[in-house]
Amino acid sequence: VHRAGHPNALHQLYYDPNIENKNLAQKWLMQAQVSPQAWQFCWVLLRPEKVPEIQYFGASALHTKISRYWGDIPAEQYDTLKTQLFSQIAHFASGSKIVLTRLCVALASLALNMMPEAWPGAVSEMVRMFQEEGGEVDGRARCLALLELLTVLPEEFQTSRLPQYRKGQVRGALGREWTAVYPLLQQLLRQPDSPPLVKARVLKCLSSWVLLDVPLNESEGLVEASFTALADPELFDTAVEAIVNTISQPDSQRYVNTLLKLVPQVLQLQEQLRDAVQNGDMETSHGICRIAVSLGENHSRALLEQVEHWQSFLALVNMIMFCTGIPGHYPVNETTSSLTLTFWYTLQDDIMSFEAEKQAIYLQVYRPVYFQLVDVLLHKAQFPTDEEYASWSSDEKEQFRIYRVDVSDTLMYVYEMLGAELLSNLYDKLGRVLTNTEPTTTWQHTEALLYGFQSIAETIDVNYSDVIPGLIGLIPRININNVQLADTVMFTIGALAEWLADHPVMLSSVLPLVLQALGNPDLSVSSVSTLKKICRECKYDLPPYAANIVAVSQEVLIKQIHKTSQCMWLMQALGFLLSALPVEEILRNLHSLITPYIQQLEKLAGETPNPSNKLAIIHILGLLSNLFTTLDITKPEEEPGENAPPIKSAPPQTGPNPVVVVLQQVFALIQTVLSKWLNDSQVVEAVCAIFEKSVKTLLHDFAPMVSQLSEMLGQMYSTIPQASALDLTRQMVHIFASETNHFPPIKALFELVTSVTLTIFQQGPRDHPDIVDSFMQLQAQALKRKPDLFLSESLDVKAVFHCGVLSLKFPEAPTVKSTCLFFTELIPRCADVPPVGQVVQEHGKLLLLAVLEAIGGQSSRSLMDQFAEVLFCLNKHCFALLTVWLKEALRSPGFPSSRVSNEQKDTFSQQVLRERVNKRRVKDIVKEFTLVCRGLHGTEYAADY
Repeated sequence: VHRAGHPNALHQLYYDPNIENKNLAQKWLMQAQVSPQAWQFCWVLLRPEKVPEIQYFGASALHTKISRYWGDIPAEQYDTLKTQLFSQIAHFASGSKIVLTRLCVALASLALNMMPEAWPGAVSEMVRMFQEEGGEVDGRARCLALLELLTVLPEEFQTSRLPQYRKGQVRGALGREWTAVYPLLQQLLRQPDSPPLVKARVLKCLSSWVLLDVPLNESEGLVEASFTALADPELFDTAVEAIVNTISQPDSQRYVNTLLKLVPQVLQLQEQLRDAVQNGDMETSHGICRIAVSLGENHSRALLEQVEHWQSFLALVNMIMFCTGIPGHYPVNETTSSLTLTFWYTLQDDIMSFEAEKQAIYLQVYRPVYFQLVDVLLHKAQFPTDEEYASWSSDEKEQFRIYRVDVSDTLMYVYEMLGAELLSNLYDKLGRVLTNTEPTTTWQHTEALLYGFQSIAETIDVNYSDVIPGLIGLIPRININNVQLADTVMFTIGALAEWLADHPVMLSSVLPLVLQALGNPDLSVSSVSTLKKICRECKYDLPPYAANIVAVSQEVLIKQIHKTSQCMWLMQALGFLLSALPVEEILRNLHSLITPYIQQLEKLAGETPNPSNKLAIIHILGLLSNLFTTLDITKPEEEPGENAPPIKSAPPQTGPNPVVVVLQQVFALIQTVLSKWLNDSQVVEAVCAIFEKSVKTLLHDFAPMVSQLSEMLGQMYSTIPQASALDLTRQMVHIFASETNHFPPIKALFELVTSVTLTIFQQGPRDHPDIVDSFMQLQAQALKRKPDLFLSESLDVKAVFHCGVLSLKFPEAPTVKSTCLFFTELIPRCADVPPVGQVVQEHGKLLLLAVLEAIGGQSSRSLMDQFAEVLFCLNKHCFALLTVWLKEALRSPGFPSSRVSNEQKDTFSQQVLRERVNKRRVKDIVKEFTLVCRGLHGTEYAADY
């Protein structure tokens, strides 16, 4: 490397505005760092007359050499390197901070590579070197340099590339060196004349060393000194970090005596915490809260078990309760309360995990605490005043929403400990608030109580609670004068939908509220989702209300009050509702509900296609398919009660299914729409979705439409092939291919789409990975449901096979997965479907080559399990052929990768051929082999795999 180049390249890297030159310089410097000459030029770049950027590069290059190319350094150079680094660090102790840090990192890396054999007592030596009186460097600068070195050492260990066995050795050696670090830190932190900067560095150094799991009892004195440092505003933040890091080390649970000494130290911070809260000093209250929570959360089990200290632990719990209830609204005037929520989970888990007698004792102490917690949480979940809320940013509102969800989860959890009594407690409070004649209570208070109720009812079966009837009775008494309150009322009713199904007499008191809310765009999500829940859970009790529900829904749909997704939910709700009515009523309602849309669609079908009428068409088709998704008139078998005879479902209804009646009426119209929009994949998808949802819901009831739809699908796909048509064909094959009377139209459709797709393959399938994906899924489904389809004269099995081999080489993972699935369905049919047997025998080797190529590195490593399945299938069903093919294929030099030797190939094929039962084992063999092929075997990259 030629000398003059260095500073120039560095100059370009840091100062040249031209990005091209920067990139070239960067590249040159990366190469320079690894060149053997780097040793010489590193020291040159560190000379005092160079600018800091260049010195920094020199120090970085040293670190790169030591950390990544350790093997290149001859052992006889270790000591020189060490001496040079020490003197450079001493020199830079009063120089540039960024260069000093890089040099410390380089020396740390050197120490880690030499420990323990080549440099025993490395840390003690570092301490000694810097404590000796140095000539020109003042003591304080040397002290800071030493602290910097000691701080980066554990950090460098965490990120070092040491092999696993060395990591263990070095961690042990570092742990033993703590005895050299501890007295130094202790002395510096306790010395009255230590400057704040030094103390702050000491605390950082402690934070760094505890990452190495230094035993808690060996850092006890330092933690105590850190508590003292909390009184100094300049040291507060670093002291908090040091204490939290030390307490949170997983290993620290073993040192119960030390933990017991820490509790009173945390409790002593209560006064400082109260003052901070009173003065609105959020940083201080936040820091103290973090300390209390980390002690409580990490060690609640250990501290609970010290029964004789129960009062001091209870005092700690109450201190955390104070932090949960800290005044102010999250996240605007406080950010501390959210830190405490996981503590309450942990404490409850620990209490509930004790054996019965012990648990009973703890519950006596802690149930009252948890009842208090519920009050505190519901107070914190309250909305601010309307004026204040209006002044919040949208980000603050969103954070508050998430915070309320966390509160909700905590309440649901607390229910496990407090049980039914919690619901009665909330019900009593709500009753008092609502029957209170003085108008002192705010809507916020009512909303929070309801929110608490809903949090529990949403996830826990409250069907047995005796307070629900009272609650439902209270809901209509709420004076709903606010959007947030109205939303919560809706969600509460929605959470009680299952209970309402068991107590249908109560529907009449809440349904009017829901229907009224449907007309308010601000309550769109809550009112529509609640109506949908009620229609799903209570559909057999809703016929008396059906006319009213349909009328209100139609009105809001016509007025376009709701966004698209809510309109779709509303249609699903109506589908559930109509399912429970007699057929003639379903038809009557469908008629009034759908007619306006059909008229609109007829009008749109007549217009010249443009972007706005496209959206309208997709919207209408979406409404229909959502309605048909849930409109299912087959009644489930009702579960009989105890000892009662099983109740048979209602007698099957005669005549065609209402959905089929409607589809037949609009079929011609849909065809007209299609003919105009065949080029548009979104419209085609929306049309296919209507039929796909209907087929899935109706199953065999869809039969009258099979031949019509098959014909239309065939025409559609022949004109402009699209994946959604193949997916619908697959659905039809799945349900109707095995029914004799539907086999002819399905067979014709299957053959038609197959031959059209084969033409696409001849013209170049690379632009249509989605079609290829759906096509492979369709072929797999056909082989699974009706392999007879492959006996047909008109089906070119050989061509389909070759397309499969081609598709295995696609870059799109989903397509490759579907293709592997196709082959795992195809290969087992060799014996019973002659055309399949013949094609596999004649061309199976091509398939094997494609699979080996993929394993050799052509395909993503994430797909190896799928390729292993194909290999396993070949081995299971074509063993004799596979033996020959493998031998021939692996004979080619450099195949499937130039990185594998002949021995490795032989081992691979023997291992594969041996496994005809254990698929898991074949997957492991393939994973091993693919790593060798890619040159990743034994690397860290492979370890992440």
